Amino acid sequence: MQKSVSRASQRRLRVSELHELFVEEQGNPQGVPIVFLHGGPGAGTSPAQLLTFDPAKFRIISFDQRGAGRSTPHAELKENTTSALISDLERIRDALGIERWFVAGGSWGSCLALAYGEAHPDRCLGFRLHGIFLADAADIEWWFNGSRMIFPDRWEIFSSFIPEDERHDLLSAYYRRLTSEDPDRCIEAAIALRTFSATTQTFRPDEGHVRKLVEPAAALAVSRIFTHYCVNGAFLEPGQLLKNIDRIRHLPCEIVQARYDTVTPMASAWALHRAWPEARFTIVTEANHQSTHGPMAEVLREAADRLFLTFIEATA
Repeated sequence: MQKSVSRASQRRLRVSELHELFVEEQGNPQGVPIVFLHGGPGAGTSPAQLLTFDPAKFRIISFDQRGAGRSTPHAELKENTTSALISDLERIRDALGIERWFVAGGSWGSCLALAYGEAHPDRCLGFRLHGIFLADAADIEWWFNGSRMIFPDRWEIFSSFIPEDERHDLLSAYYRRLTSEDPDRCIEAAIALRTFSATTQTFRPDEGHVRKLVEPAAALAVSRIFTHYCVNGAFLEPGQLLKNIDRIRHLPCEIVQARYDTVTPMASAWALHRAWPEARFTIVTEANHQSTHGPMAEVLREAADRLFLTFIEATA
């Protein structure tokens, strides 16, 4: 296999009359193809997330999902559903001339990876999943209310943005503001929601991480699209991902979960592990939701390397 590593190449791909995606390739053009699915939904891909793949081994494909990052229109909710994102993945794969690829994703990206894999198992070589989010009611309830058991101080600020008579349903209250026709109201709600998210993601307090995530335009996209998917149950049937897991259990998979992930708690990862016992399950102890440095990044790199070796051995 050729080992030359290319510079990143970028393209824009129109997937509907409304939506155009930003797509990027890097790594080895002759490497094993792997597509990375970012979180949020609506967060977009950051360069640091791709450092857990060896560019000499992999042909690394990433893209900003509908309404996120450099895709347009920005923060758009129309035609923005899980099935639309699955169709986008197929359009990207076809446009790049890839027959089968590994699928990697964290947080919301793990949910989308499972949904895509179960819809198109014949197009998948395997999976690397972390920060498992199954989009069940319990996952969503935890994010908006359960995490106050660990971060009561942060949650109090987050909830107090909403008038007291609406706090019984924070998701709906935030969604109304994030979809308001008043742009100032949207931005204020986005920054309030994203600030709470940012302050609960790291193992230790990280002011730099918070500053980066509350940049207004990026905060609007992820807050609006995130609540849009939560209000709609991620456009999945209840329990769908675990019910359909047999469609992909024959494929290699690495599941990596932080023990102290307070955004996507380990209970969901454990449920996936129980449903998919053939997958390798790794718990990273001193870590929270952030995965771009520290122990999580190291373990994710090792997991990707194992998938590469699995592929090499299977095709030898």
